Amino acid sequence: MTKYTEPKYRTIFDAKENELEQLREKSANSPWKPAFHIHPQYGLINDPNGLAYFNGEFHVFYQWYPFDAMHGMKHWAHAKSKDLVNWERLPVALVPVEDYESHGAYSGASLEVHGKLYMYYTGNIKYGPVERSANQNLAIMDKQGNITKYENNPLIEGVPEGYTGHVRDPKVFARDGRYYMLLGAQRTDLTGAIIVYESDNAIDWTFKGELDLKIQFPEDVYMLECPDFFELNGKDVIVVSPQGLKPEGHDYHNIYNVIYVLGKLDLDSLTFEVDHYQELEKGFDFYAPQTFAGKNNERLLFAWAGMGEIDYPSDEEKWAHCLSIPRELDIVSGKLVQKPAQELKQLRKSAKAGEVILEKAGSVEVGSAGQYELELELSDIDADSFGVILFASENEGLVLEFDRSRQTVSLNREKFEAAFGGEYGFVRSSELKIHDKVKVQVFTDRSIAEVFINDGEVVFTARVFPKEESKGIKIFANGKLRCKYEKHELAQGISF
Repeated sequence: MTKYTEPKYRTIFDAKENELEQLREKSANSPWKPAFHIHPQYGLINDPNGLAYFNGEFHVFYQWYPFDAMHGMKHWAHAKSKDLVNWERLPVALVPVEDYESHGAYSGASLEVHGKLYMYYTGNIKYGPVERSANQNLAIMDKQGNITKYENNPLIEGVPEGYTGHVRDPKVFARDGRYYMLLGAQRTDLTGAIIVYESDNAIDWTFKGELDLKIQFPEDVYMLECPDFFELNGKDVIVVSPQGLKPEGHDYHNIYNVIYVLGKLDLDSLTFEVDHYQELEKGFDFYAPQTFAGKNNERLLFAWAGMGEIDYPSDEEKWAHCLSIPRELDIVSGKLVQKPAQELKQLRKSAKAGEVILEKAGSVEVGSAGQYELELELSDIDADSFGVILFASENEGLVLEFDRSRQTVSLNREKFEAAFGGEYGFVRSSELKIHDKVKVQVFTDRSIAEVFINDGEVVFTARVFPKEESKGIKIFANGKLRCKYEKHELAQGISF
Protein backbone atom coordinates (compact mmCIF):
# COMPACT_ATOMS: atom_id res chain seq x y z
CA MET A 1 0.00 0.00 0.00
CA THR A 2 1.02 3.62 -0.54
CA LYS A 3 2.59 5.34 2.46
CA TYR A 4 0.18 7.77 4.11
CA THR A 5 1.61 11.28 4.35
CA GLU A 6 0.68 14.21 6.54
CA PRO A 7 2.82 17.15 7.71
CA LYS A 8 3.06 15.86 11.27
CA TYR A 9 4.78 12.66 10.10
CA ARG A 10 8.34 13.93 9.81
CA THR A 11 11.39 13.28 11.96
CA ILE A 12 14.06 15.50 13.47
CA PHE A 13 16.16 14.67 10.41
CA ASP A 14 13.55 16.55 8.35
CA ALA A 15 13.78 19.71 10.45
CA LYS A 16 14.41 22.92 8.57
CA GLU A 17 17.53 24.93 9.27
CA ASN A 18 17.47 26.31 12.85
CA GLU A 19 13.92 24.99 13.35
CA LEU A 20 14.73 22.92 16.44
CA GLU A 21 16.83 25.73 17.96
CA GLN A 22 13.94 28.15 17.50
CA LEU A 23 11.53 25.71 19.16
CA ARG A 24 13.91 25.34 22.10
CA GLU A 25 14.23 29.10 22.50
CA LYS A 26 10.47 29.64 22.35
CA SER A 27 9.78 27.40 25.36
CA ALA A 28 13.05 27.86 27.30
CA ASN A 29 11.81 30.68 29.52
CA SER A 30 8.40 29.27 30.34
CA PRO A 31 7.61 29.85 34.04
CA TRP A 32 5.77 26.52 33.99
CA LYS A 33 8.74 24.36 33.01
CA PRO A 34 9.32 21.82 35.81
CA ALA A 35 12.63 21.86 37.67
CA PHE A 36 12.94 18.20 38.67
CA HIS A 37 10.29 16.41 36.62
CA ILE A 38 11.43 14.97 33.30
CA HIS A 39 9.89 17.13 30.57
CA PRO A 40 10.58 18.02 26.93
CA GLN A 41 12.75 21.01 26.12
CA TYR A 42 10.22 21.61 23.33
CA GLY A 43 7.45 19.62 21.70
CA LEU A 44 5.25 17.03 23.36
CA ILE A 45 6.15 14.22 25.76
CA ASN A 46 3.80 11.37 26.57
CA ASP A 47 4.35 7.73 27.62
CA PRO A 48 7.48 6.70 29.54
CA ASN A 49 9.22 3.88 27.64
CA GLY A 50 11.99 1.34 28.15
CA LEU A 51 12.51 2.13 31.83
CA ALA A 52 15.56 0.38 33.26
CA TYR A 53 18.29 0.35 35.84
CA PHE A 54 21.09 -0.88 33.60
CA ASN A 55 24.87 -0.92 34.00
CA GLY A 56 24.72 1.25 37.13
CA GLU A 57 22.45 3.95 35.68
CA PHE A 58 18.76 4.70 35.45
CA HIS A 59 17.46 5.08 31.91
CA VAL A 60 14.19 6.75 31.01
CA PHE A 61 13.04 6.86 27.40
CA TYR A 62 9.82 8.59 26.48
CA GLN A 63 7.52 9.32 23.59
CA TRP A 64 8.41 12.65 22.01
CA TYR A 65 7.07 14.69 19.12
CA PRO A 66 9.53 17.56 18.54
CA PHE A 67 7.71 20.05 16.37
CA ASP A 68 4.66 21.15 18.36
CA ALA A 69 2.52 20.48 21.42
CA MET A 70 0.58 17.82 19.54
CA HIS A 71 0.71 14.12 18.74
CA GLY A 72 2.67 13.45 15.57
CA MET A 73 5.69 11.36 14.52
CA LYS A 74 6.79 9.79 17.79
CA HIS A 75 10.49 9.42 18.63
CA TRP A 76 12.04 7.85 21.71
CA ALA A 77 13.84 10.59 23.63
CA HIS A 78 16.35 9.56 26.31
CA ALA A 79 17.55 10.73 29.72
CA LYS A 80 19.79 8.96 32.22
CA SER A 81 20.73 9.38 35.86
CA LYS A 82 23.00 7.79 38.42
CA ASP A 83 20.75 8.74 41.33
CA LEU A 84 17.18 8.91 39.96
CA VAL A 85 16.93 12.67 40.51
CA ASN A 86 19.65 14.41 38.47
CA TRP A 87 18.93 13.73 34.81
CA GLU A 88 21.22 14.13 31.82
CA ARG A 89 19.56 14.62 28.46
CA LEU A 90 21.02 12.32 25.81
CA PRO A 91 20.66 12.25 22.02
CA VAL A 92 17.38 10.89 20.72
CA ALA A 93 17.41 7.10 21.09
CA LEU A 94 15.02 6.10 18.31
CA VAL A 95 14.22 8.13 15.21
CA PRO A 96 11.57 6.38 13.07
CA VAL A 97 13.20 6.33 9.66
CA GLU A 98 12.62 2.69 8.65
CA ASP A 99 9.67 1.33 6.68
CA TYR A 100 8.70 -0.92 9.60
CA GLU A 101 8.09 2.20 11.78
CA SER A 102 6.95 4.56 9.04
CA HIS A 103 4.58 6.57 11.25
CA GLY A 104 6.30 6.53 14.60
CA ALA A 105 8.31 4.59 17.16
CA TYR A 106 5.49 3.88 19.58
CA SER A 107 5.70 2.79 23.21
CA GLY A 108 7.41 -0.27 24.62
CA ALA A 109 9.52 -1.63 27.44
CA SER A 110 13.03 -2.97 27.99
CA LEU A 111 14.64 -6.07 29.45
CA GLU A 112 18.28 -6.91 30.11
CA VAL A 113 19.27 -9.93 28.00
CA HIS A 114 22.84 -11.32 27.85
CA GLY A 115 24.29 -8.14 29.34
CA LYS A 116 22.54 -5.81 26.90
CA LEU A 117 19.37 -3.78 27.17
CA TYR A 118 16.74 -5.06 24.73
CA MET A 119 14.32 -2.24 23.96
CA TYR A 120 11.06 -3.50 22.46
CA TYR A 121 8.75 -1.03 20.76
CA THR A 122 5.88 -0.77 18.30
CA GLY A 123 6.41 0.52 14.79
CA ASN A 124 3.29 2.43 13.82
CA ILE A 125 2.14 2.00 10.20
CA LYS A 126 -0.61 4.12 8.66
CA TYR A 127 -2.25 3.63 5.26
CA GLY A 128 -4.78 6.44 5.68
CA PRO A 129 -6.48 8.55 8.36
CA VAL A 130 -7.98 5.37 9.89
CA GLU A 131 -6.45 2.27 8.30
CA ARG A 132 -3.31 1.10 10.05
CA SER A 133 -1.10 -1.79 11.13
CA ALA A 134 1.66 -2.36 13.66
CA ASN A 135 5.03 -4.09 13.86
CA GLN A 136 6.86 -5.11 17.01
CA ASN A 137 10.53 -4.12 16.86
CA LEU A 138 13.76 -4.31 18.82
CA ALA A 139 16.60 -1.90 19.51
CA ILE A 140 19.62 -2.93 21.57
CA MET A 141 21.75 -0.78 23.88
CA ASP A 142 25.19 -2.04 24.90
CA LYS A 143 27.09 -1.14 28.07
CA GLN A 144 28.80 1.74 26.28
CA GLY A 145 25.40 3.30 25.62
CA ASN A 146 25.38 2.62 21.88
CA ILE A 147 21.88 1.96 20.55
CA THR A 148 21.28 0.04 17.33
CA LYS A 149 18.07 -1.21 15.77
CA TYR A 150 17.96 -4.96 15.28
CA GLU A 151 18.96 -5.79 11.71
CA ASN A 152 16.08 -8.23 11.18
CA ASN A 153 13.26 -6.01 12.38
CA PRO A 154 10.38 -6.37 12.63
CA LEU A 155 10.37 -9.18 15.20
CA ILE A 156 6.61 -9.49 14.70
CA GLU A 157 5.18 -8.20 11.45
CA GLY A 158 1.57 -7.09 11.44
CA VAL A 159 -1.14 -8.22 13.82
CA PRO A 160 -2.73 -11.62 14.48
CA GLU A 161 -6.06 -12.57 12.97
CA GLY A 162 -9.02 -11.27 14.91
CA TYR A 163 -7.43 -7.93 15.86
CA THR A 164 -7.34 -4.47 14.30
CA GLY A 165 -4.17 -2.50 13.61
CA HIS A 166 -4.32 -1.20 17.19
CA VAL A 167 -1.78 -3.63 18.68
CA ARG A 168 1.04 -1.95 20.58
CA ASP A 169 3.10 -1.27 23.70
CA PRO A 170 5.10 -4.51 24.21
CA LYS A 171 5.98 -5.49 27.78
CA VAL A 172 8.54 -8.32 27.84
CA PHE A 173 9.46 -10.39 30.89
CA ALA A 174 11.09 -13.71 31.67
CA ARG A 175 9.53 -16.52 33.66
CA ASP A 176 10.61 -20.15 34.09
CA GLY A 177 13.28 -19.89 31.42
CA ARG A 178 11.06 -18.42 28.70
CA TYR A 179 10.25 -14.92 27.53
CA TYR A 180 6.76 -13.49 27.24
CA MET A 181 5.46 -10.37 25.53
CA LEU A 182 2.20 -8.68 26.52
CA LEU A 183 0.62 -6.33 23.99
CA GLY A 184 -2.31 -3.99 24.27
CA ALA A 185 -4.81 -4.81 21.54
CA GLN A 186 -8.19 -4.17 20.00
CA ARG A 187 -10.36 -7.01 18.69
CA THR A 188 -12.11 -6.66 15.34
CA ASP A 189 -15.37 -6.17 17.27
CA LEU A 190 -13.70 -2.99 18.64
CA THR A 191 -13.27 -4.20 22.23
CA GLY A 192 -10.02 -4.14 24.19
CA ALA A 193 -7.75 -7.08 24.99
CA ILE A 194 -4.25 -8.13 26.04
CA ILE A 195 -2.51 -10.63 23.77
CA VAL A 196 0.55 -12.76 24.51
CA TYR A 197 3.58 -13.91 22.51
CA GLU A 198 6.30 -16.27 23.75
CA SER A 199 9.94 -16.90 22.89
CA ASP A 200 12.87 -18.99 24.05
CA ASN A 201 15.52 -16.44 23.00
CA ALA A 202 13.83 -13.00 23.25
CA ILE A 203 14.14 -12.64 19.45
CA ASP A 204 11.89 -15.21 17.74
CA TRP A 205 8.28 -14.85 18.86
CA THR A 206 5.22 -17.06 18.53
CA PHE A 207 1.65 -15.93 19.10
CA LYS A 208 0.31 -17.73 22.17
CA GLY A 209 -3.16 -16.27 22.51
CA GLU A 210 -5.28 -13.79 24.42
CA LEU A 211 -4.99 -13.29 28.15
CA ASP A 212 -8.20 -13.92 30.10
CA LEU A 213 -8.00 -11.23 32.79
CA LYS A 214 -11.17 -12.47 34.51
CA ILE A 215 -12.46 -8.90 34.57
CA GLN A 216 -15.70 -8.10 32.81
CA PHE A 217 -14.89 -4.82 31.12
CA PRO A 218 -17.87 -2.90 29.76
CA GLU A 219 -18.35 -3.19 26.00
CA ASP A 220 -17.48 0.52 25.80
CA VAL A 221 -13.83 -0.35 26.51
CA TYR A 222 -12.37 -0.35 23.03
CA MET A 223 -8.62 -0.65 23.76
CA LEU A 224 -6.28 -1.80 26.53
CA GLU A 225 -3.09 0.25 26.29
CA CYS A 226 0.32 -0.08 27.92
CA PRO A 227 0.01 -3.41 29.77
CA ASP A 228 2.63 -3.78 32.48
CA PHE A 229 3.38 -6.92 34.47
CA PHE A 230 5.51 -7.58 37.55
CA GLU A 231 5.71 -9.62 40.74
CA LEU A 232 5.56 -7.90 44.12
CA ASN A 233 5.34 -9.36 47.62
CA GLY A 234 4.33 -12.76 46.28
CA LYS A 235 1.57 -11.37 44.06
CA ASP A 236 1.39 -11.02 40.30
CA VAL A 237 0.38 -7.51 39.25
CA ILE A 238 -0.92 -6.16 35.96
CA VAL A 239 -1.24 -2.43 35.38
CA VAL A 240 -3.16 -1.46 32.25
CA SER A 241 -4.75 1.62 30.71
CA PRO A 242 -8.27 0.86 29.40
CA GLN A 243 -9.80 3.32 26.96
CA GLY A 244 -13.54 3.81 27.00
CA LEU A 245 -14.35 3.42 30.71
CA LYS A 246 -17.30 5.54 31.80
CA PRO A 247 -17.34 7.46 35.12
CA GLU A 248 -18.57 5.38 38.03
CA GLY A 249 -18.84 6.96 41.47
CA HIS A 250 -15.41 8.37 42.35
CA ASP A 251 -13.74 6.37 39.56
CA TYR A 252 -12.83 6.84 35.89
CA HIS A 253 -13.47 10.55 35.45
CA ASN A 254 -10.62 11.18 33.02
CA ILE A 255 -10.98 10.66 29.30
CA TYR A 256 -8.52 7.74 29.75
CA ASN A 257 -7.88 5.89 33.01
CA VAL A 258 -5.55 3.34 34.63
CA ILE A 259 -6.30 0.25 36.70
CA TYR A 260 -4.19 -2.32 38.51
CA VAL A 261 -5.01 -6.00 39.05
CA LEU A 262 -3.60 -8.20 41.83
CA GLY A 263 -3.72 -11.97 41.58
CA LYS A 264 -2.01 -14.92 39.91
CA LEU A 265 -0.93 -15.23 36.29
CA ASP A 266 -1.03 -18.70 34.74
CA LEU A 267 0.94 -18.57 31.50
CA ASP A 268 -0.01 -22.11 30.49
CA SER A 269 -3.72 -21.40 30.44
CA LEU A 270 -3.31 -17.62 29.82
CA THR A 271 -5.57 -16.77 32.74
CA PHE A 272 -5.20 -14.25 35.52
CA GLU A 273 -7.03 -15.08 38.73
CA VAL A 274 -8.05 -11.76 40.27
CA ASP A 275 -7.79 -11.05 43.98
CA HIS A 276 -8.44 -7.32 43.71
CA TYR A 277 -8.52 -4.56 41.12
CA GLN A 278 -9.21 -0.84 41.18
CA GLU A 279 -8.25 2.51 39.70
CA LEU A 280 -4.56 3.16 40.34
CA GLU A 281 -4.59 6.95 40.68
CA LYS A 282 -7.27 9.53 41.43
CA GLY A 283 -5.77 12.61 39.79
CA PHE A 284 -6.41 14.46 36.54
CA ASP A 285 -3.10 13.86 34.76
CA PHE A 286 -1.88 10.28 35.07
CA TYR A 287 -1.72 7.80 32.22
CA ALA A 288 0.35 5.04 30.58
CA PRO A 289 2.45 4.20 33.68
CA GLN A 290 5.35 1.80 33.37
CA THR A 291 7.28 0.02 36.11
CA PHE A 292 10.78 -1.41 36.40
CA ALA A 293 13.15 -2.93 38.95
CA GLY A 294 15.30 -0.33 40.70
CA LYS A 295 18.81 -0.46 42.08
CA ASN A 296 17.79 -2.68 44.99
CA ASN A 297 15.13 -4.56 43.02
CA GLU A 298 12.39 -2.33 44.37
CA ARG A 299 9.48 -1.76 41.99
CA LEU A 300 9.54 1.79 40.62
CA LEU A 301 6.97 3.56 38.45
CA PHE A 302 6.91 6.57 36.15
CA ALA A 303 3.75 7.79 34.43
CA TRP A 304 2.83 10.34 31.81
CA ALA A 305 1.64 13.39 33.77
CA GLY A 306 -0.71 14.49 31.04
CA MET A 307 -3.80 13.41 29.20
CA GLY A 308 -4.66 13.00 25.55
CA GLU A 309 -7.15 15.11 23.63
CA ILE A 310 -7.07 18.03 26.08
CA ASP A 311 -5.51 21.43 25.39
CA TYR A 312 -3.00 22.53 28.04
CA PRO A 313 -1.96 26.16 28.69
CA SER A 314 1.69 25.41 27.84
CA ASP A 315 0.66 24.33 24.32
CA GLU A 316 0.96 27.95 23.22
CA GLU A 317 4.65 27.84 24.18
CA LYS A 318 5.18 24.80 21.91
CA TRP A 319 5.74 22.31 24.74
CA ALA A 320 3.44 19.96 26.60
CA HIS A 321 3.43 17.58 29.56
CA CYS A 322 6.00 15.91 31.79
CA LEU A 323 6.51 12.61 33.59
CA SER A 324 5.55 11.94 37.19
CA ILE A 325 8.16 11.72 39.90
CA PRO A 326 9.50 8.18 40.35
CA ARG A 327 7.32 6.25 42.77
CA GLU A 328 7.98 3.08 44.72
CA LEU A 329 5.20 0.50 44.78
CA ASP A 330 4.16 -1.73 47.65
CA ILE A 331 1.21 -3.93 48.55
CA VAL A 332 -0.40 -2.98 51.86
CA SER A 333 -3.56 -4.63 53.19
CA GLY A 334 -4.21 -6.25 49.83
CA LYS A 335 -3.95 -3.03 47.83
CA LEU A 336 -1.25 -1.45 45.69
CA VAL A 337 0.14 1.78 47.13
CA GLN A 338 2.47 4.38 45.63
CA LYS A 339 5.04 6.35 47.60
CA PRO A 340 7.61 8.90 46.42
CA ALA A 341 10.92 7.15 45.72
CA GLN A 342 13.39 7.50 48.59
CA GLU A 343 15.98 8.98 46.24
CA LEU A 344 13.93 12.17 45.96
CA LYS A 345 15.24 13.23 49.38
CA GLN A 346 18.49 14.10 47.59
CA LEU A 347 16.70 17.11 46.07
CA ARG A 348 16.01 18.69 49.45
CA LYS A 349 17.58 22.10 50.16
CA SER A 350 16.40 24.54 52.82
CA ALA A 351 13.92 23.20 55.36
CA LYS A 352 11.22 24.85 57.42
CA ALA A 353 9.23 23.06 60.12
CA GLY A 354 6.49 24.25 62.41
CA GLU A 355 3.09 23.71 63.94
CA VAL A 356 -0.12 25.68 63.65
CA ILE A 357 -3.33 25.31 65.60
CA LEU A 358 -6.67 26.45 64.28
CA GLU A 359 -9.02 27.13 67.22
CA LYS A 360 -11.95 28.03 64.97
CA ALA A 361 -12.97 28.08 61.34
CA GLY A 362 -10.44 29.83 59.12
CA SER A 363 -7.12 29.41 57.36
CA VAL A 364 -3.45 30.09 57.99
CA GLU A 365 -0.51 30.35 55.62
CA VAL A 366 2.51 28.13 56.35
CA GLY A 367 4.88 29.26 53.62
CA SER A 368 5.27 29.77 49.92
CA ALA A 369 7.47 28.40 47.13
CA GLY A 370 7.28 27.16 43.56
CA GLN A 371 9.03 23.81 43.90
CA TYR A 372 9.00 21.97 47.20
CA GLU A 373 8.18 18.87 49.17
CA LEU A 374 5.62 19.34 51.95
CA GLU A 375 4.82 16.88 54.72
CA LEU A 376 1.74 17.49 56.83
CA GLU A 377 0.31 15.71 59.87
CA LEU A 378 -3.23 16.87 60.55
CA SER A 379 -4.50 15.85 63.99
CA ASP A 380 -6.83 16.81 66.88
CA ILE A 381 -9.44 17.21 64.18
CA ASP A 382 -12.73 18.75 65.29
CA ALA A 383 -13.94 19.87 61.89
CA ASP A 384 -16.07 18.33 59.16
CA SER A 385 -14.14 20.04 56.39
CA PHE A 386 -10.40 20.73 56.37
CA GLY A 387 -7.40 20.58 54.11
CA VAL A 388 -4.67 22.49 52.33
CA ILE A 389 -4.56 24.99 49.47
CA LEU A 390 -1.51 24.80 47.19
CA PHE A 391 -0.42 27.46 44.67
CA ALA A 392 -2.45 29.82 46.82
CA SER A 393 -2.93 33.53 46.19
CA GLU A 394 -5.84 35.93 46.50
CA ASN A 395 -7.43 34.61 43.32
CA GLU A 396 -5.94 31.15 42.76
CA GLY A 397 -5.44 27.85 44.54
CA LEU A 398 -5.43 24.07 44.22
CA VAL A 399 -7.73 22.84 46.99
CA LEU A 400 -7.23 19.48 48.70
CA GLU A 401 -10.26 18.99 50.95
CA PHE A 402 -11.10 16.26 53.44
CA ASP A 403 -14.80 15.72 54.25
CA ARG A 404 -15.30 13.79 57.48
CA SER A 405 -19.07 13.52 57.17
CA ARG A 406 -18.79 11.87 53.74
CA GLN A 407 -15.45 10.15 54.44
CA THR A 408 -14.00 11.46 51.20
CA VAL A 409 -11.07 13.49 49.95
CA SER A 410 -11.18 15.70 46.86
CA LEU A 411 -8.88 17.85 44.76
CA ASN A 412 -10.27 20.93 42.97
CA ARG A 413 -8.27 22.81 40.32
CA GLU A 414 -10.96 25.14 39.01
CA LYS A 415 -9.67 28.28 40.73
CA PHE A 416 -6.95 29.29 38.25
CA GLU A 417 -6.94 31.94 35.59
CA ALA A 418 -5.43 29.33 33.26
CA ALA A 419 -7.90 26.61 34.26
CA PHE A 420 -8.32 23.91 31.62
CA GLY A 421 -9.90 20.51 31.02
CA GLY A 422 -13.25 21.57 32.40
CA GLU A 423 -15.09 19.37 29.93
CA TYR A 424 -14.05 16.45 32.15
CA GLY A 425 -14.64 18.26 35.43
CA PHE A 426 -12.46 20.30 37.75
CA VAL A 427 -12.75 17.95 40.76
CA ARG A 428 -11.40 14.46 41.44
CA SER A 429 -12.29 12.54 44.58
CA SER A 430 -11.88 9.29 46.48
CA GLU A 431 -13.32 7.48 49.44
CA LEU A 432 -11.03 7.73 52.47
CA LYS A 433 -11.44 6.55 56.03
CA ILE A 434 -10.74 9.74 57.98
CA HIS A 435 -9.89 9.11 61.61
CA ASP A 436 -8.16 11.39 64.14
CA LYS A 437 -5.05 11.87 62.04
CA VAL A 438 -4.30 12.35 58.34
CA LYS A 439 -0.86 12.35 56.68
CA VAL A 440 -0.26 14.30 53.49
CA GLN A 441 2.92 14.45 51.41
CA VAL A 442 3.05 16.82 48.43
CA PHE A 443 5.57 17.47 45.67
CA THR A 444 4.98 20.63 43.67
CA ASP A 445 7.08 21.71 40.72
CA ARG A 446 5.93 24.93 39.05
CA SER A 447 3.05 23.42 37.08
CA ILE A 448 2.43 20.07 38.73
CA ALA A 449 1.39 18.78 42.14
CA GLU A 450 1.58 15.15 43.25
CA VAL A 451 -0.32 14.44 46.46
CA PHE A 452 0.19 11.28 48.54
CA ILE A 453 -2.29 10.67 51.36
CA ASN A 454 -1.68 8.29 54.27
CA ASP A 455 1.52 6.82 52.80
CA GLY A 456 0.14 6.38 49.30
CA GLU A 457 -3.30 5.03 50.13
CA VAL A 458 -4.75 7.70 47.81
CA VAL A 459 -2.70 9.61 45.22
CA PHE A 460 -3.61 12.60 43.06
CA THR A 461 -1.57 14.01 40.17
CA ALA A 462 -2.62 17.42 38.87
CA ARG A 463 -1.14 19.78 36.32
CA VAL A 464 -1.95 23.40 37.15
CA PHE A 465 -0.67 26.58 35.53
CA PRO A 466 -0.56 29.28 38.19
CA LYS A 467 0.32 32.94 37.91
CA GLU A 468 3.74 33.98 39.21
CA GLU A 469 2.37 35.22 42.53
CA SER A 470 0.44 32.00 43.26
CA LYS A 471 2.92 30.20 45.50
CA GLY A 472 1.27 30.18 48.92
CA ILE A 473 0.46 27.17 51.13
CA LYS A 474 -2.62 27.50 53.35
CA ILE A 475 -4.13 25.17 55.92
CA PHE A 476 -7.88 25.55 56.41
CA ALA A 477 -10.69 24.02 58.47
CA ASN A 478 -14.28 24.80 59.45
CA GLY A 479 -13.43 23.95 63.05
CA LYS A 480 -10.47 23.03 65.23
CA LEU A 481 -7.31 21.46 63.84
CA ARG A 482 -3.65 20.92 64.68
CA CYS A 483 -1.13 20.80 61.84
CA LYS A 484 2.53 19.84 62.03
CA TYR A 485 4.39 20.60 58.85
CA GLU A 486 7.82 20.31 57.29
CA LYS A 487 8.67 21.96 53.97
CA HIS A 488 11.77 21.43 51.85
CA GLU A 489 12.56 23.60 48.89
CA LEU A 490 13.83 21.33 46.12
CA ALA A 491 16.78 21.64 43.76
CA GLN A 492 16.86 21.57 39.99
CA GLY A 493 17.03 18.02 38.63
CA ILE A 494 16.90 18.46 34.86
CA SER A 495 17.74 21.27 32.45
CA PHE A 496 14.96 23.43 31.02
